[in-house]
Amino acid sequence: MPQTCPQCQTQAADDATACPSCGASLGSSSTATQAAPAVSAPTPPAAAPPAAAPPAAAPPAATSGSSMPAYKFDTARWSLADRIAGIASVVLFISLFLDWFSGSYAGFSGGSESGVSAHGYLYIVMILCILIVAYLVLRAGWDELPFAANVPHLTVMMVATIVNLVLVLIGFIFKPSVPISGVSISWSFGAVLALIAAVVAAAPYAIPQLRAKTM
Repeated sequence: MPQTCPQCQTQAADDATACPSCGASLGSSSTATQAAPAVSAPTPPAAAPPAAAPPAAAPPAATSGSSMPAYKFDTARWSLADRIAGIASVVLFISLFLDWFSGSYAGFSGGSESGVSAHGYLYIVMILCILIVAYLVLRAGWDELPFAANVPHLTVMMVATIVNLVLVLIGFIFKPSVPISGVSISWSFGAVLALIAAVVAAAPYAIPQLRAKTM
């Protein structure tokens, strides 16, 4: 294949090392031509990785179907009457299991009975004492109870404490009967303590109402 001189563009034989016209060397061109590296075709860019799927949406928070406010215990919600009635109800509850009555025969002391064992209806007093304390604990968490908003607080406490007072008074007056003649029944410490506690629990609610009616 004939060569072309890079200087004067004259055709020369394929094996010629110099241009016959201008004498320029033809080897460097051939060598350069042969040494030129082949240009490789550009590689196509790698395909972009698929986009990550968007995170699943979080499920909507469950809404409570109740509008009940949060409970927050605060003793400042108790009035002085509530504090007195609560403490007195606890004392009354304990006194029901103390000795209410003791028996003696011919000057010798015999057995004794607690309030709930001598009078079964005093279990009502025990239940009411538990309910009073539980009610006051709930009352300390809410200004108004969400499940008893239409019942006045004073009415609830007056009814509960006065019922307790009436039942304790009945149990105190009526001593248990003993079929054995000559056995005398006397009051013990538990009965006196229960009567005092019942009066103290009811007084802070009943006395102001009685004063208001008499004025």
